[in-house]
Amino acid sequence: MVSGFLGYLLYGNILLLAITYMYLLKIRKLIGFQLGMNITNMAGGFLAIITGVILIYQFPLQFVYVTIFSTFIGMLAGALFGGLFDYQTLLTGYANGLMMGLMAPMIGAAAKTNVIFLSFLEGIFLVSLLLFVLSARHT
Repeated sequence: MVSGFLGYLLYGNILLLAITYMYLLKIRKLIGFQLGMNITNMAGGFLAIITGVILIYQFPLQFVYVTIFSTFIGMLAGALFGGLFDYQTLLTGYANGLMMGLMAPMIGAAAKTNVIFLSFLEGIFLVSLLLFVLSARHT
């Protein structure tokens, strides 16, 4: 697997999540507590998993650094999305990003650079972003 492609894939994922964040920032007052909690958990968790798997594919023997980075990214994304709604949601997003970030490199190492697994994760991530936008529009 080409490592340059993985870098672009990670960049694209972060960019898509940032665009989704900007959209939700505009309509956050219309989103209820339960939907906000679900969006926060999914955003922080999925970004942590995607980041951990992509980075462990790209740097297969750097478990410590990949774990630290994916955990930090997951906590940051969970806290940012949770901060859109309230402090309880912020804390939940932070904790979920932390847990998913710690597990992601282990999942990626067990997958052994399987392209099908990465495609599956990317598909779930993109469908989740689509569900964020569609569910937020219908509240």
